[in-house]
Amino acid sequence: MEELTKIYSALSDKNRLRILILLSRKSLCVCELQAILKISVSTVSKHLSILKEAGFIIDEKDGKWVNYKINRLSKNPLIHQLLAATEVYLKDNHIVLDDLNKIIDVDRYEICSN
Repeated sequence: MEELTKIYSALSDKNRLRILILLSRKSLCVCELQAILKISVSTVSKHLSILKEAGFIIDEKDGKWVNYKINRLSKNPLIHQLLAATEVYLKDNHIVLDDLNKIIDVDRYEICSN
Protein backbone atom coordinates (compact mmCIF):
# COMPACT_ATOMS: atom_id res chain seq x y z
CA MET A 1 0.00 0.00 0.00
CA GLU A 2 2.91 2.37 0.68
CA GLU A 3 4.12 2.15 -2.93
CA LEU A 4 0.62 2.86 -4.24
CA THR A 5 0.25 5.87 -1.95
CA LYS A 6 3.60 7.23 -3.20
CA ILE A 7 2.53 6.83 -6.81
CA TYR A 8 -0.81 8.56 -6.41
CA SER A 9 0.65 11.30 -4.21
CA ALA A 10 3.21 12.03 -6.92
CA LEU A 11 0.36 12.73 -9.34
CA SER A 12 -1.49 15.04 -6.97
CA ASP A 13 0.26 18.24 -8.08
CA LYS A 14 -0.33 20.04 -11.37
CA ASN A 15 3.33 20.98 -11.79
CA ARG A 16 4.37 17.35 -11.41
CA LEU A 17 1.82 16.41 -14.08
CA ARG A 18 3.26 19.11 -16.32
CA ILE A 19 6.78 17.78 -15.71
CA LEU A 20 5.70 14.27 -16.66
CA ILE A 21 4.19 15.49 -19.91
CA LEU A 22 7.34 17.47 -20.74
CA LEU A 23 9.63 14.57 -19.92
CA SER A 24 7.51 12.27 -22.05
CA ARG A 25 8.64 14.38 -25.02
CA LYS A 26 12.35 14.72 -24.18
CA SER A 27 14.81 14.57 -21.33
CA LEU A 28 15.38 17.89 -19.61
CA CYS A 29 17.58 19.35 -16.88
CA VAL A 30 16.34 21.31 -13.87
CA CYS A 31 17.07 24.72 -15.39
CA GLU A 32 15.16 23.85 -18.57
CA LEU A 33 12.14 22.74 -16.53
CA GLN A 34 12.39 25.88 -14.40
CA ALA A 35 12.42 28.08 -17.52
CA ILE A 36 9.33 26.37 -18.94
CA LEU A 37 7.31 26.09 -15.73
CA LYS A 38 8.30 29.49 -14.31
CA ILE A 39 8.78 28.11 -10.79
CA SER A 40 11.88 28.17 -8.61
CA VAL A 41 14.74 25.74 -9.12
CA SER A 42 14.26 24.40 -5.59
CA THR A 43 10.58 23.70 -6.29
CA VAL A 44 11.44 21.93 -9.55
CA SER A 45 14.03 19.85 -7.69
CA LYS A 46 11.50 18.88 -5.02
CA HIS A 47 8.96 17.83 -7.66
CA LEU A 48 11.61 15.78 -9.46
CA SER A 49 12.57 14.08 -6.22
CA ILE A 50 8.95 13.07 -5.57
CA LEU A 51 8.49 11.76 -9.12
CA LYS A 52 11.76 9.84 -8.95
CA GLU A 53 10.93 8.28 -5.58
CA ALA A 54 7.54 7.17 -6.95
CA GLY A 55 9.27 5.52 -9.92
CA PHE A 56 8.02 7.79 -12.72
CA ILE A 57 11.37 9.27 -13.72
CA ILE A 58 15.09 8.56 -13.64
CA ASP A 59 18.10 10.81 -13.96
CA GLU A 60 21.32 10.52 -15.93
CA LYS A 61 24.49 12.55 -15.58
CA ASP A 62 25.57 14.22 -18.81
CA GLY A 63 28.69 16.32 -18.32
CA LYS A 64 27.72 19.19 -16.06
CA TRP A 65 24.00 18.47 -16.41
CA VAL A 66 21.70 15.95 -14.84
CA ASN A 67 19.00 14.99 -17.33
CA TYR A 68 15.65 13.74 -16.14
CA LYS A 69 13.53 11.44 -18.24
CA ILE A 70 10.57 9.09 -18.01
CA ASN A 71 11.41 5.71 -16.49
CA ARG A 72 10.43 3.62 -19.49
CA LEU A 73 12.06 0.53 -17.96
CA SER A 74 9.91 0.51 -14.82
CA LYS A 75 8.70 -2.97 -13.98
CA ASN A 76 5.56 -1.50 -12.40
CA PRO A 77 2.70 -1.68 -14.93
CA LEU A 78 0.75 0.95 -12.99
CA ILE A 79 3.45 3.54 -13.75
CA HIS A 80 3.07 2.91 -17.49
CA GLN A 81 -0.75 2.93 -17.32
CA LEU A 82 -0.87 6.18 -15.36
CA LEU A 83 1.62 7.88 -17.67
CA ALA A 84 -0.46 6.88 -20.69
CA ALA A 85 -3.69 8.02 -19.02
CA THR A 86 -2.12 11.33 -18.01
CA GLU A 87 -1.13 12.04 -21.60
CA VAL A 88 -4.62 11.19 -22.88
CA TYR A 89 -6.46 13.31 -20.33
CA LEU A 90 -4.17 16.33 -20.64
CA LYS A 91 -3.56 16.30 -24.39
CA ASP A 92 -5.88 19.29 -24.99
CA ASN A 93 -5.13 21.21 -21.81
CA HIS A 94 -4.09 24.78 -22.67
CA ILE A 95 -1.35 24.87 -20.00
CA VAL A 96 0.16 21.62 -21.25
CA LEU A 97 -0.04 22.77 -24.87
CA ASP A 98 1.70 26.01 -23.90
CA ASP A 99 4.42 24.03 -22.10
CA LEU A 100 4.93 21.83 -25.14
CA ASN A 101 5.35 24.90 -27.34
CA LYS A 102 8.00 26.24 -24.95
CA ILE A 103 9.96 22.99 -25.01
CA ILE A 104 10.79 23.63 -28.66
CA ASP A 105 12.76 26.80 -27.90
CA VAL A 106 14.26 25.99 -24.52
CA ASP A 107 18.06 26.05 -24.82
CA ARG A 108 20.11 24.86 -21.88
CA TYR A 109 23.22 26.57 -23.25
CA GLU A 110 21.50 29.94 -22.89
CA ILE A 111 19.70 29.43 -19.58
CA CYS A 112 22.05 27.14 -17.63
CA SER A 113 25.07 29.39 -17.39
CA ASN A 114 26.31 28.05 -14.05
